[in-house]
Amino acid sequence: MTYTPRSDFLHVMQSRGFLADCTDLQGLDETLLKGSHPAYIGFDATAKSLHVGSLIQIMMLRWFQKTGHKPITLMGGGTTKVGDPSFRADERPLLGPEQIDANIAGIKQVFSAYIDYDAGAQMLNNAEWLDDLNYLDFLRDIGRHFSINRMLSFESVKSRLDREQSLSFLEFNYMILQAYDFLELNRRYGCLLQMGGSDQWGNIVNGIDLTRRVLDQEIFGLTTPLLTTSDGRKMGKSQGGAIWLNGDMLSPYEFWQFWRNTTDADTGKFLKIFTELPVEECDRLGALEGSDINAAKIILANEVTTLLHGAVAAKNAEATAREVFEKGGVGDDLPTLTLSAEDIGDGISIVQLIVKSGLAGSGKEAKRLITENGARYNDEPLTDAGLMVDAATLATPIKLSAGKKRHALVQLG
Repeated sequence: MTYTPRSDFLHVMQSRGFLADCTDLQGLDETLLKGSHPAYIGFDATAKSLHVGSLIQIMMLRWFQKTGHKPITLMGGGTTKVGDPSFRADERPLLGPEQIDANIAGIKQVFSAYIDYDAGAQMLNNAEWLDDLNYLDFLRDIGRHFSINRMLSFESVKSRLDREQSLSFLEFNYMILQAYDFLELNRRYGCLLQMGGSDQWGNIVNGIDLTRRVLDQEIFGLTTPLLTTSDGRKMGKSQGGAIWLNGDMLSPYEFWQFWRNTTDADTGKFLKIFTELPVEECDRLGALEGSDINAAKIILANEVTTLLHGAVAAKNAEATAREVFEKGGVGDDLPTLTLSAEDIGDGISIVQLIVKSGLAGSGKEAKRLITENGARYNDEPLTDAGLMVDAATLATPIKLSAGKKRHALVQLG
C-alpha cells in the first residue's frame, strides 16, 4: 500500500507491521481523523484461554484504545455453537452452553491486562442477538442478501471443497452469522470497523456488504498478516504445545521462555508487534548480531510478559532463567508438577513424569527424547527409559530437562 495514513492508529498499524489489507484505507483514515470511533474483533470461545496466535489481534485493540478510540471485544457465545470453518480440514467439535460460558470466563481474564474497560472499551457477547433469532425471519430479512456462488468463491471455503472435505450446512452458516454480528454492532453501538486476521477477510467483507445493503452505512474492514515464525511454524504453537495466555494454563515463566527462545530473524518483527517500544528501538535491537541478539530477546520476553502478567512476574521469570541456565540451579519460578502418594503408588515411570510435566507430548516422544540423549535428570544425562521413581525419591524435588532450554520440577505434595 502506497497511501500514507495521517491518523495515529493507522500510522501505528502500518509502521509496526500489523497491516495486511484494508477495504478502504484512505476512507478509514479520514473517518478516524474525525473523532473517536468503535471497532471490534470477534473471539470464539473454543477453549478456556486464547493462545499467542491471538495476541496480534489483542495488541491491535490495545493500540486502538491508546490512540483515542473505543475497542470492542466481541465474545462468540453464539457463533461458537456453529464453529468457524475457515481454513480447517474438518468440523470443530460442538460445545454445549455450559462449556462455552466457562471458556468465555477464562478468556475474559486476559483482556483486562491489555484493555481498559473503564475508559470506553466494551466487552460484548453475540449470543445477545443470535440466541433468539427467528429462523424464518432471519432467512427472509438477512439470507436473501447472500449469494451462494460468491460464498463458495471465498478461499476459506473453496480450499476445503477443493480437497473434497465435507463442509456441513451448519458451518456454512457461520459466515452469515459473523456478517450479521457486524450489522448488529453497527446498529446498536455505531461500530464502524471490524478487524481480524487475514483468514477472516471473506467474513469481514460479507459483514460490510450486508450492513451497506440493510442499513446503508459506510463501514470498514482491516486485517493483519497471519504470523508465522521464520522457520515456517504457525504462531501460538511450540514443541510443548499451545502457548496459552492464561497463567493457570501456562506459567509466566514458560510464557517468558517462549519469547526468550525467539529466533534471531524474528526478534525485531516481534518487538514491533508485541511490545510498545519505539519502532526505532525495535529496529536497533532486531539488527543486533551474535551474542548481542540474546539481550534483545530478553528485552522482548520481559516486555511481552510484563504486559500480560505484570512486571514482577517478568522479573521473576528472568531470574529463574538465569538461575537455571547460568548457574545450573532450579530457580523459584520453574514449572512444577506436584504429585500425591496415590498418584505415584508403587512407582511411576520416568517417561510418565516427562509427559505429565509437559516436557513431551506423548510417551513415544518422551522415549525418543531419552534415546536421543535429549533428556536430563537433575542435570545429569538420562539414558534409562525404564527408570521407575518412587515416593521416597520425590520427597526431594527432582529436576527434569528436555534439551537445553526446557525444564520442570517434580515433587511430592
